[in-house]
Amino acid sequence: MGMNTTTEPALDEKSVIAAAEKALADIADIRKEVSKVIFGQEKVVESTLLAILSGGHALLVGVPGLAKTKLVTTLGTVLGLQANRIQFTPDLMPSDILGTEVMDQDDTGRRSFRFVKGPVFAQLLMADEINRASPRTQSALLQSMQEYHVTIAGLRYDLPAPFHVLATQNPLEQEGTYPLPEAQLDRFLLQVDVGYPELAAERQILLETTGMSDQQAAAVIDPARLLEIQKLIRQMPVSDSVVDAILSLVRSARPGHGNVETDKHVAWGPGPRAGQSLMLSARARALYQGRLAPSLDDVHALAEPVLEHRMALTFAARAEGMSVRDVISGLVKQARG
Repeated sequence: MGMNTTTEPALDEKSVIAAAEKALADIADIRKEVSKVIFGQEKVVESTLLAILSGGHALLVGVPGLAKTKLVTTLGTVLGLQANRIQFTPDLMPSDILGTEVMDQDDTGRRSFRFVKGPVFAQLLMADEINRASPRTQSALLQSMQEYHVTIAGLRYDLPAPFHVLATQNPLEQEGTYPLPEAQLDRFLLQVDVGYPELAAERQILLETTGMSDQQAAAVIDPARLLEIQKLIRQMPVSDSVVDAILSLVRSARPGHGNVETDKHVAWGPGPRAGQSLMLSARARALYQGRLAPSLDDVHALAEPVLEHRMALTFAARAEGMSVRDVISGLVKQARG
């Protein structure tokens, strides 16, 4: 950088636009590649990819058999990430996730400890049915999601970069499940609701997956490129009107902040992390849809995946059969005016 700084910004804006356009092209290729293998479910694919592009983790909620695992494996392949999968069960121990120290003995009989890394040391970790594991095991995973490192016997081991957790959860309250505590749910950037496929998509699934050969996805980018795109997303400018919309939406979801409906139905509302998640994912959604700046539409579209797991209804509202999603769509309607 020269001393003459007056011409810097214009050039900078140009290079940011060039970088953004290159990212647009990469993201379009990623979408195309994923759609070869995952049929329908555009919204699910979009939300999950937005969480990764924003540098965060996602919680996928849906009944078994909706190709959640297949989606995660496909994303791992397409993004060039090294992926691991953990099936959560009630008897899973924290060491089954983080790794353990084993004792080695050399020829002279000297003993020493060696750390054997657990499956959490991956770039993309699928945590299947996370609500089946005990709270102690859940918190081992959730702590590493927060801190990006693992501490074993006082020694720190950094997790690879990028590091993303896509956890799945069965929405049915079954025997022997441990719901995630509110503070831990907050660590997921987005909650993605996975529904049943549309008829046309289900027909395609039937035809494409019961033949001799399944479609395979190929890598489109590598981890280094993913990190570049994530960094670019954090540099995208956000207009004041979008920032204001994010703040007013998040604050309107908190009881005691002047929203009558919220005061009536919401027991506790989203914290500041919800706003951060909206700021990041709105920029990612703009790029995902081929735009260079986030709009109010991005904020409204992401309200549900960002807020749903960060608020809870009062007993009275639940008794009336209301859902958190009803409340959020009401708030978005109000925001749209």
